[in-house]
This record gives sequence, structure tokens and C-alpha cells, in this order.
Amino acid sequence: MQVSVIINPLAGFFRRAGQGRRYADLARAVLASAGVDADVQLTTHIGHARALAATARAHGAELVFAWGGDGTVNEVASMLAFGNIPLAIVPSGSGNGLARALGIPRRPAAALRHALAAPARRIDAGEVAGRLFFNVAGVGFDAHIAAEFSRAAGHRGFRRYAQIVTRELFTYAPRPCEVTIESAVTAHRAFLLTAANGPQWGNGAIVAPEARIDDGLLDLVSVEAPSRLQLVGAVPRLFAGTLHKDPIVRIRRFTEARISSAAPLLYHYDGEPARSESADLMVRVHPGALVVRA
Repeated sequence: MQVSVIINPLAGFFRRAGQGRRYADLARAVLASAGVDADVQLTTHIGHARALAATARAHGAELVFAWGGDGTVNEVASMLAFGNIPLAIVPSGSGNGLARALGIPRRPAAALRHALAAPARRIDAGEVAGRLFFNVAGVGFDAHIAAEFSRAAGHRGFRRYAQIVTRELFTYAPRPCEVTIESAVTAHRAFLLTAANGPQWGNGAIVAPEARIDDGLLDLVSVEAPSRLQLVGAVPRLFAGTLHKDPIVRIRRFTEARISSAAPLLYHYDGEPARSESADLMVRVHPGALVVRA
């Protein structure tokens, strides 16, 4: 089997000297013990994982590992989507939302062995403003936090994320927008407007408890300009997997939607922030677009 392993050496809660080399040595050792001679590469910059995945695909890889966080997984998966080469994940990021949805072990050696033994299966991909996502995308508070988190210096683990959320929770102001699904148009001043392929953002924060990554649908989760007290009260539900039962939350399933505002929108795709080029965002699902080993 021709296997490629793409490692982001900077992913995770802590960044230690020589971390990438240790990850690479572990990958080679674990895969060699299974009789696999893998091509192992380390990323050096944003977008590098995408380029390495393209090279692996062109050179006939039969399995490609993405070792990193949701951003690394997105880059690799985007290059493998709409093809037959399976993606495997070694989760080492701050959230690891897709890996958690797929039930992939957290320990790297276990994740490597898991992928070699697991059957191939197809999952859906989402698309927002022409960018693919595989777990969640959205506008509103989550996109704002994604932008703030991307600017954070130093360690970027869950503690740093929680600090940013706490800091921004009481100052963020939702913008009005409209959502069109089929022929129905709804007006929103949404604190949160999330398109979910998988059920959680990561770290156990379950934003769309009933979302399934292979049902050919996306779940649109909206939280309409609630009081901050209501938001704080919803946090336990977020981690208990019962957010959909909160009266401030509405969830609709869709295959295609348009989000419109008076100006270009800040959004995120799998935690990566971006700004739309126009005042309209198109969001759609691509059923069965990605093969995974999980």
C-alpha cells in the first residue's frame, strides 16, 4: 500500500522543540510495524498540507493521513474530495471536531493503527462561498471567534479558546441577514448561524446533536439575538448534547441555502476565518464527496 502522512508540527496544545521530528519518527515506526513504508512530510506554512496532498494524489497514494487539527484536515480533505483516495486522521489540534465525529482515537499511535484496520466509507462535504468544509461552517459569533483565535499568539489550546469566548461574549453584536432555503426566506439577527455537517465544533461542544456526516444534508443551527443570560444558560446543554432542546435554538436541515446581508460577511469553514466577496453566501452539501478510513 502506498501511504502518505502529512504532519502539521505546530498543531496541538503545546509546541515543543523537535515535535515534528518525533511525530514523523512515530508515524514511520507504527506504520513500519504493520508492513507499510510511508512517505512522511512536515508542513511549513498555511496551504502546504493542500500542496502535499495534491502531490500525494498525483503520485498514486492509496491512503493519505492528515496529522494535525481541523485546518490541516480541511486542506488535505479538500484535495482528496470527489475522488477515491481515502483520508485518515491523526487528531492533534485544538478542537478535532471531525475526528471526534468519526470516533478516531486521540492517541497518535492508536489513530494510525485504527486507519489501517478501518473500512473505507464515504461522508458528505459542505461548501460555503466556494470553499469546502467537512465538519462545520458558519457566520456570526463562531466566525468572529475563529478570526480572533487565528490571531492569538502562543499556545492555542482549549484554554485560550475559552478565554477568547469569555472576553467577546458580552461585546459581540449580531448583524441582520436573510436565509433562503428553497422558496422560504427568513430574517435573522442571529448570534449564531452554523451549517453543520458533523455534530460538534470540537472539544465536546456539540452544536448540532442530530447532524450526521453521511446523510446528504446539512443542519442549520440558528440562535437569535438572545440575552447573555440565556446564552450562559445554554452552555451546559452545548456540552451535554441537548442544545437542540433549548428554546432559543432552531435547527433546520437543508441541501442548499443562501445567506444574504447588507455587506460582505465574515464566515468560517472548519474553523478557518474568511470574508465573503459579496453580500451573499451560498452554502450547499455534496453527498458522499469524501472517502475516509474510520
